[in-house]
Amino acid sequence: MYYAIMAEDHSNSLEARLSARHAHLERLAALKEAGRLLVAGPHPAIDSEDPGPAGFTGSLVIAEFDSLEDAKSWANDDPYVSAGVYKNIIIKPYKKVLP
Repeated sequence: MYYAIMAEDHSNSLEARLSARHAHLERLAALKEAGRLLVAGPHPAIDSEDPGPAGFTGSLVIAEFDSLEDAKSWANDDPYVSAGVYKNIIIKPYKKVLP
């Protein structure tokens, strides 16, 4: 089943986000290579593809896991968690309907 992992950043987390970005993207690439990643990306803090120093307010990952507990475990092991980027993570089952 798919799960939506919705993370909210701490304020002023851009520097921490950039320092952990490579490791974060490696984990997402592994999900993609396994055919389990539906979509992933950050939420810019301003209405812009490149928010520059404004940074980001969080992230969304929708991916397939065996269970809610597996999704939680994966999310809690994210490099953004250990780097102090995320202050809150909500994980919910997700049912893809369209497209």
